[in-house]
Amino acid sequence: MTFKGTTICAVKKDGITAVAGDGQVTMSESVIFKSNAVKVRRIYSDKVVIGFAGSVADAFTLSEQFEEMLHKYSGNLERSAVELVHSWRSTGRKMEAMMIVADKDTLLIVSGTGEVIEPESGICAIGSGGNYALAAARALANETNLSAEEIVRKALGIAGELCVFTNDRITVETV
Repeated sequence: MTFKGTTICAVKKDGITAVAGDGQVTMSESVIFKSNAVKVRRIYSDKVVIGFAGSVADAFTLSEQFEEMLHKYSGNLERSAVELVHSWRSTGRKMEAMMIVADKDTLLIVSGTGEVIEPESGICAIGSGGNYALAAARALANETNLSAEEIVRKALGIAGELCVFTNDRITVETV
């Protein structure tokens, strides 16, 4: 039995980064196990926002290990992410989860397979509805004057209309 968290979207605009996630946790491929999960949260004295998607157990493990790295490297987001994936690669273990991590300066995607990616457009999304949210966020960012928070809320709403693994119970954190 696999529990999966689903869609996370982030937009960096006008000095603000907003990270949003839906609330659905799916068991296997056909059962909504929980509809009000919170998959976006603040860590490291509220200076960092993370959102996770994928296998719930792996996502929690990744977020906990990432927070440990933030403490070890004095809040340096990029170094913490790189050191985290370096430690995974050295064990040969791959986790079935991804995270979006952000502080006031940096936005990154961190994968359980060992990649750290900085999105070139300041917009990214992960999870089963990620591609829907990403397309919506890019269009909204390019064609409107909406704030980062408004864009991620609308992008998640659109993803929820298209992806059966994404719902409309949206949590947003900004940094």
